[in-house]
Amino acid sequence: MKQILVLGAAALVFAATPAGRVTAPIAVEQMATINVGDMAPDLAFPDPSGKTRKLSDLRGKVVLLDFWAAWCGPCRMENPNVVKVYNQYKDAKFSTGKGFEVFSLSLDNTKDRWIEAIAKDGLVWPNHVSDLKGWRSEGAALYGVNAIPATYLIDGKGKVVAKNLRGAALENALKAMQAK
Repeated sequence: MKQILVLGAAALVFAATPAGRVTAPIAVEQMATINVGDMAPDLAFPDPSGKTRKLSDLRGKVVLLDFWAAWCGPCRMENPNVVKVYNQYKDAKFSTGKGFEVFSLSLDNTKDRWIEAIAKDGLVWPNHVSDLKGWRSEGAALYGVNAIPATYLIDGKGKVVAKNLRGAALENALKAMQAK
């Protein structure tokens, strides 16, 4: 009975891996490089128009660093929640900053599919970046990402305050961070 419960719970959380199979991620292995409490390393990559966007330019705001890809089913299933939370909190005041932003780093190889997914999923925030190197992405390597979706919640001072938040957990974390 315990095995069935464990398997059932594991089936609720999915991630895409480099081999292209869908598995339940192990958060400790997935994001071992950057831990809660660490300062978030800077990232600087081109957006779809070629303009370089830097994570550090968002300092002073709460940021969700979201590693995803157009081909990742679990990522695409989470996107409506990220859009909802972005629209709800983008102008909120937090104890460590003003406003909420999403910094989406795509692990796509194909620019057209990446841009099409941004439009189709209604990802309205401006900070979409990719080096179009897929699993060889320098950003994914820096953060130790080996399964997606992978997220890091970063406070206004640039410190990682949570990892791998999805669904209601992301909204609850933002609610808890709001200025009283």
